[in-house]
Amino acid sequence: MHYLYTKYPMLQNKIYHNYLIEICRTFLIILFGLSVIALTVRAVNFLDLIVDSGYDVITYFKYSILNLFGIAPKFIPLSFLLALIIFILKHNQDSEFVILWTSGVKKIYVVNLFFITSIFILLIYLILTTIVTPIALNKSRLLLSDQKFGSFVPTIRTQQFSDSFKGFTFIVEKKVNNELKNIFLHDKGNNLKNFSSNTSKIKSTTIIANSGIANEKMIVLFNGQIITAKDNLDSEVIKFEQLNIDLSSLSNTTIKKPKIQETSTFKLIKCLFEKNLQQNSFCNKDFKKEILSTLNRRIIIPFYIPVLSLVCSLLLIKSKKNYFKNLSIFIYSFIILLFTELAVRYTGLNKFVLYIFILTPFVLFLVLYFYLFLKFSKESLKYE
Repeated sequence: MHYLYTKYPMLQNKIYHNYLIEICRTFLIILFGLSVIALTVRAVNFLDLIVDSGYDVITYFKYSILNLFGIAPKFIPLSFLLALIIFILKHNQDSEFVILWTSGVKKIYVVNLFFITSIFILLIYLILTTIVTPIALNKSRLLLSDQKFGSFVPTIRTQQFSDSFKGFTFIVEKKVNNELKNIFLHDKGNNLKNFSSNTSKIKSTTIIANSGIANEKMIVLFNGQIITAKDNLDSEVIKFEQLNIDLSSLSNTTIKKPKIQETSTFKLIKCLFEKNLQQNSFCNKDFKKEILSTLNRRIIIPFYIPVLSLVCSLLLIKSKKNYFKNLSIFIYSFIILLFTELAVRYTGLNKFVLYIFILTPFVLFLVLYFYLFLKFSKESLKYE
């Protein structure tokens, strides 16, 4: 077997190539599965866009799909960890690695293969977190800003006050399809100001009706009265038999300004080094603390991926000691993932945590690789 590998190095390269494909395939399957599960859970929460904010179904699906780019990167470290552990355990169980070692292949070569794979995953991770994800999330927020609510009907809930729209509160006692009973509307945002003879002094408008019919952006009320309160504490009461109200001017309360995770990496870096700060602007002193945490999450966390590959490589060490067993290696890796998630939140608040967080992946990589190199060199001498 050793003769085959030395005489036909292409055979060894093909094995490495197959290993690389197998790890990446397992990684993508796990990443896709975890992302779809998380997106399904989030999509249930996104239903509020239809129920509370009145957006149409197409907007809901577009928003959900764009948010997939914000969900998937969060599972990349865990997916890579699981893929690598599954790969190593599978080939250890099938004795494929034993065949490699006895045929003369050095373990450090396999470690290098894991490292190359981790660099490939790292680059994908960086591209997603620094470029793709902010753009996709920003587009999802702009989607809500550009699209007005699609229908007023889904926002109507019986015997429950609804404040889904700015300055506009309503409640109905009963709802059967689009037919309503005992309706109460209260407007403080001048959405219904045209129902008074003097619109300039209106403070609020209240409409009470016995029944009504709601359409997508209109509501028709029957047998009720309009009560307008004015600045001078006077009020005006108008009775009606039928009243058509156009609701297309209503604006929902959905947050439409991009959040920090939806802001481009270039803009955040520019803000971080901005010297002329204005308290009320996008870039201010308090905001810089959040920027540091966000940039570390996007740029530094991906560099923990190679560290995970080396921690998993400890499974290749032939030892009966407890700290080299499968469960122990997984716990080490999980602690690293837990550390990154906890520490990154405080990198904008404490400089010591910031420096530790940035230096840790590089220090761990050097220490682990040097240890593995020495360990496997000693093992190789025993077989010679």
